[in-house]
Formats: sequence, structure tokens, C-alpha cells
Amino acid sequence: MPWWDLRSVFVFKNFRCFSQSQNGLSQRLETSAGFSQLFRPLIAHKKHQGRMRDAQPGSPTVNVRSHGVTVASYTVRSHGITVARTHLNDWLILILLLGIVVLLNAIHPFYRFVGKDMMEDLKYPLKSNTVPIWAVPVYAVLLPMVVFLLLYFRRRDVYDLHHAILGILFSVVVTAVITDAIKDAVGRPRPDFFWRCFPDGKEVYDKWGDVVCHGDKNVVREGHKSFPSGHTSLSFAGLGFLLLYLSGKIQVFDCRGHVAKLCLVLLPLLLASLVAISRVDDYWHHWQDVFAGGLIGLVVAALCYLQFFPPPYNDQGWATYAYFRMLEESQGTALAANGENVDANNTCNAEVQIESRQNDRNNDTFRAFPCPGILVQPWKI
Repeated sequence: MPWWDLRSVFVFKNFRCFSQSQNGLSQRLETSAGFSQLFRPLIAHKKHQGRMRDAQPGSPTVNVRSHGVTVASYTVRSHGITVARTHLNDWLILILLLGIVVLLNAIHPFYRFVGKDMMEDLKYPLKSNTVPIWAVPVYAVLLPMVVFLLLYFRRRDVYDLHHAILGILFSVVVTAVITDAIKDAVGRPRPDFFWRCFPDGKEVYDKWGDVVCHGDKNVVREGHKSFPSGHTSLSFAGLGFLLLYLSGKIQVFDCRGHVAKLCLVLLPLLLASLVAISRVDDYWHHWQDVFAGGLIGLVVAALCYLQFFPPPYNDQGWATYAYFRMLEESQGTALAANGENVDANNTCNAEVQIESRQNDRNNDTFRAFPCPGILVQPWKI
């Protein structure tokens, strides 16, 4: 191209078209030895703008997981308010359920008929709890939350943290509502009911053969709450949720046969089972109470977990449903933006070609013969 044709490159419209695509601009200018020095400050400025935009609050930080999938991190700072607003109704429902739990504990349970012959199976000694009631929320709720926080600091996924906390709270609270409602409705006496009813050992019965308790009213009322076991149901609700959570995070069911992963996720189940056994050893529950409580806790934990997370055996079991929805939306936005850039570049390229042809027609000189190097002035023909 003659040196006087270079003016078409510096036309403002052409330069504007070239600058619309950062990647295309960098590749074109960096591959040209003559232009690389001229536009190097512009390229550096564009790259700096891109880095500053990615570092702004609200922009997800891209990282790469060990699964080989490129993902983005959503922190409490960037997406915490959005998540809280989205699930505000869920938190309100959770508070309502807590109020129902308080109400159910204030209600007197059903006082079932207990005859003298039935008392023969209810004379186990009255013992204190091996696992106190205050310890249940510590190992069933707070301990899993510590695990959730540790994983959050590693992955920076506020959706995972929020849904894990909300899920385990729903699991425990819903289980408490079901357990306390059944306790009040059934009113089954505990194995140590005799000593709750007759602390001095003197039996008293009415004319129908039912017991007439003269022990402490609160102790007697608690003695009618044997079925199902509250310690057991809450333990399996919280620790069962943790079991499912860990199973998805470390991909226990990845068909690779790593037994160490399975042993790790079974630890919460072992702890819940030991708590259940202690309830029978303390003579606070029959074995049927413990079995029913464990079943209720596991079922509720599984249902609450699947509300927020894919099944642990799923390939996407390591993250939440919301996380993948956000990822798809981000990828769709990026693809749409790339498509717009491609269309704009094609339009600009077409305009450049048209203007180049017009400039060629308007040149002061032209080649009249195919012989190269012989330029003929039009006024000399």
C-alpha cells in the first residue's frame, strides 16, 4: 500500500471501530511492528480498566476448582444483601416455626392411662442425662456451622454458606416441631415413670386403676414425653444434614472407590447414633422412641438438604442450585456481550472496506497498465 493510502487507517470512524473490541485491538496492534509502539499505552490502559472492573464489589472472582470446572466466587460483600432479600420470607417462616416450638413445649402432653400392671415395665431408675439438653444445639447446629464457615473461607461462595445455614436450621426446627407435636399427642410414659410419679415409692391408684401421681408436676409432665426421642431426632436432623453436605462437597459417590471419604462422612452419623444409645442407657426412652426419632430426623434432614443442594451422588452435588443458576446467567450475559462485540466488529469491518474502496477510487494516481511500477498521471494520458 503506498504511503499516501495510510490516511484511511487514521480515519476517526475506523479507529473507533478498532477500539470497540479489546481483544481484537490488542491482537491487531501487537502483531504489527509499526503500530505496537504507537498504541502500547492505549493497550495497557484498556487492560488496566479490565482489571479494575473485575476487582469492583459485585463482580464475581473467577477461580478454578479441582473438578476442572471454571467457577466464580460470590462473597458476602458482593452478594450477601441479594441473598438475604431473596430468602427473607424463609427466615420469617423459620421464626414462626420457632414460636410454634415454644408453644408446643408449654402444652401439657396427653396423660395416658397407666395401670398397676403397666408400672412393672416403668420402674427403671431415674437418672440424669448423659447428654444434657443444652449440648444438643452445640453439636447438632453450631458444629456444622463451623464446617460451613471453613468451607466458605476456602471457596468464597455466599450462596453455599447461606443455604447451608438456612437448610440446617430448617432441618432442626422442623424436626423439633414434628417431634414435640407427636410427644404431646401420644403421651407415652418414660421407662422411669414410676419414680417420677411416686418419688417415695408409695403407689396410689384411683378407682379405675389409673395412677395418681404425687411427684413434682414438671417431672411428671416430662415423664409423659417418651415417644419419640427429642435428643435423637434433633441429633440426626443436624448431623444428618452435615453428612449429606460433606458427601456432596468431597464427592463421596464419584465411583472412584475412596473409602477414606466414606469414613469421614460417617463420623456425624456415628455421633448421632451414640447420642441415641445414651438415651436408652439413661432409661429416658424405649428403643422404639429412639428408632422413630432417628428416622424423623434423617427424613427431614434429607428433604431440607435437597431444597438447596443437588443430591450428593450428582456431578453437581458440590454446590447449590442457586450457584449454578447464577453461573448460567453470568455465562449467558458474557456470551450475549461477546455476540454484540462480534456484530459490531463485523459492521465496522464492512464500513472500513467500503471507505477503503472509496479512497482507492479517489486516489490522485492509478495504474493504467498491468506493468508494475509504471505510474501514469491522469492528465498526461
